[in-house]
Amino acid sequence: MKKKVVTKVMAFSLAAVMASTALTGCTFGFASDPDDPNEVEEKEVIDTSIDTFQYDAGLEGTSITLLNSKAEIQNALEEMAAQFEEKSGVHIEVMPVTDGDSPYTKVVSLYNSGTPATMAILDTTDVIALAEEKALDLSSEPWIQEAEEYMTKVGGKVYSFPLCIEGRGIIYNKAVLEETLGKEFDPESITTLDDFKGILEELKEAGMERPISVAKEDWSLGAHQLQYIYETEDGTSPGAQAAIESIKDGTLDLKNYERLGQFLDMFDVLREYNVAKADPLGADYDEMAIDLADGKTAFWFNGNWAWPNLEEAGAEKEDAYGFLPYFLNNDTEDFVNSKIQASPSKQIMIDGQIATENEQAAAKEFLNWMVYSEIGQQMIVKSASIIPPFQNNPYEPKDPLSRNIYEKAHEGKTFNASAIVPNDHWAVLGAAMQKYLAGRSDREELTQSIEKYWAEQK
Repeated sequence: MKKKVVTKVMAFSLAAVMASTALTGCTFGFASDPDDPNEVEEKEVIDTSIDTFQYDAGLEGTSITLLNSKAEIQNALEEMAAQFEEKSGVHIEVMPVTDGDSPYTKVVSLYNSGTPATMAILDTTDVIALAEEKALDLSSEPWIQEAEEYMTKVGGKVYSFPLCIEGRGIIYNKAVLEETLGKEFDPESITTLDDFKGILEELKEAGMERPISVAKEDWSLGAHQLQYIYETEDGTSPGAQAAIESIKDGTLDLKNYERLGQFLDMFDVLREYNVAKADPLGADYDEMAIDLADGKTAFWFNGNWAWPNLEEAGAEKEDAYGFLPYFLNNDTEDFVNSKIQASPSKQIMIDGQIATENEQAAAKEFLNWMVYSEIGQQMIVKSASIIPPFQNNPYEPKDPLSRNIYEKAHEGKTFNASAIVPNDHWAVLGAAMQKYLAGRSDREELTQSIEKYWAEQK
């Protein structure tokens, strides 16, 4: 989840009812510099002169609420709500989840008090936990056809609107690569793990001995990295869940699990060429952004939510940054070597218990407005600065990381898989990954740690 660099809060909820969370796409890295109080924020101009969206006049005067758990777009949502009200006559109150609070807990609290929000922006895990009991069935909504690959289904039905896409992989700085190697860099030419190792060796020979930054944080190691062993089972969320269940019940032997071995092959490459190899657990997250922007390194494993860190380090929106896949092997037919993991990290659920038919209709109209109106399409991208999952949206994100994910999604070069894991997965197994990163354990010990963790979840 992309966030303001200075908020220093985790923007991903922990769903208590399931004791689980899908950590793909979270933002946990923080830059240290405070906002400049004299800085003037540049705002994108929204063209409101064209609006062919058909509003339902019968909804005029309706008031609804939207619970927002994505703090960094609070202002943008309020602007969108105001614009929508001006056009439709429907008033939307955008209610922020207080920093540090669990969105799931907030939603449950509102239901317990009999005053749930008409709409709620939630993590996928929370939607899965609440959908069948609380949410309105949205399976017949027209926007599904614009983003079928990014739908989350519960019991075969769609209960949520995918608000944004976030993805992760190996970030590259194209200018640094070309300056160091003295030749043009074509990311499409890197299609296997051996190809990736080859360019690392080229960089080493050219004087960049350690071209990669590897974050030491347990959330990065235990969620963003390790969860590849589940999510690459077949590149789908159901496939990831099937892999997890097989590990839990012991039918999948991790010692012989191909994806685990492949993941560690790739991870070994990352740690071998890690700029902080001498002291990997002493690495500083902020410095990684500076190193990539300044050219000390050429690669950084992270997601598009890292752009604020890079921008504070001096990167410009016009710079050529992008993503390489997390290469697992040398099979050019294996999707993991050609696609980036990208999933809908936030979903909008409509209340199906308390809201009136009019309120539900108004909420549906707002969702459709974001997808089909010329104004809504602009504001999702330009005001909220998120990657829309809907193929019909013609607007591209401005920052290069989000733009690269956007382009790959539209080219079919992403896979949508989110592992639903217990909320201590990233902490417990992140610690095990830290030991492995530092060379204080081997593959056998790490594998045993993963087995032990899942055995305790039964």
